[in-house]
Amino acid sequence: MAGIVTALLIINSIALIVFVLLQSGTSAGLSGAISGGAEQLFGKQKARGMDLFLERGTIVTAVLLFVLAFIRTYVL
Repeated sequence: MAGIVTALLIINSIALIVFVLLQSGTSAGLSGAISGGAEQLFGKQKARGMDLFLERGTIVTAVLLFVLAFIRTYVL
């Protein structure tokens, strides 16, 4: 059981890394550094297509990472 959970945890970690690295950056240049996350937070543009898929995939794999980590700790 512990081996299966550990294997799933490793696969999920790699998937999370891929999802994060494939996402496009929200800030571009100096204007992004000055405005920070306000444009993302208050902007009216919503993610569509591949960006939406990557955003939701990141959320799902991050939650699954925490769940698997807690299960692995409990099993071992």
